[in-house]
Amino acid sequence: FRVIAVDQRGHGLTDRPDSDYTLDEVCRDLAALLDTLGFEQPLLVGHSWGANVALQFAADYPERLRGLALVDGGMTEISASSSWEEAEKMMRPPDIDGVPVERFLGFARNFPHMQGVWSPRIQEMLLSNFLIEDGKVYRRLTIENHMKVARAIYGQKPGRIYSRVRCPVLLVPASREPVSEQEKAWQRLRDEGIKKALEMLPGARLRAMENTPHDIPVFRPEHLASAIVEFAEGLG
Repeated sequence: FRVIAVDQRGHGLTDRPDSDYTLDEVCRDLAALLDTLGFEQPLLVGHSWGANVALQFAADYPERLRGLALVDGGMTEISASSSWEEAEKMMRPPDIDGVPVERFLGFARNFPHMQGVWSPRIQEMLLSNFLIEDGKVYRRLTIENHMKVARAIYGQKPGRIYSRVRCPVLLVPASREPVSEQEKAWQRLRDEGIKKALEMLPGARLRAMENTPHDIPVFRPEHLASAIVEFAEGLG
């Protein structure tokens, strides 16, 4: 396979414009990238926000994809159970700009889903998401722009666009025992979305990652890669 990992705007070393970060905007980014790299009907894989973007792209450009894999994203209609004011509070990230690296890592090691699995590899992966200057941590994506992304995710209604997707779809949700009432509510909403996706998406297949938190690529990379390769090989 020819594999390209995409850093969307505001992420990695990609430009960080103060734009609107709408799904239409980032889907145009993706279309331009595929044109530039000469991809014809690729399998598009997205995780989290990337899954929302991938789903939107599959609906807006149905003829351009051979397959679609949604990794713990693109399956939940948040607006079905929460107002934007409520969702905004839940989706707002902590303001960590300027926090010393060691203090930040101390917090990170004690996150509920990190306990018992922390390793030098996970630490390296976590820090790669941030800018490190003078021993302090800074976000690559500003909170203001992060919340634009959150607003776009909130406004997307997956159940209303599934019917526009024409390619086979692999659903890879994370599944584990909820550690809070908020997480329990999110999982109920996500499960409802999975049921609707399986009913509406063409040839949809479900490959849940058991006992795994949201960051499947971090915690189950081999299993995720295996699921994607198996799906890709079946696309012909």
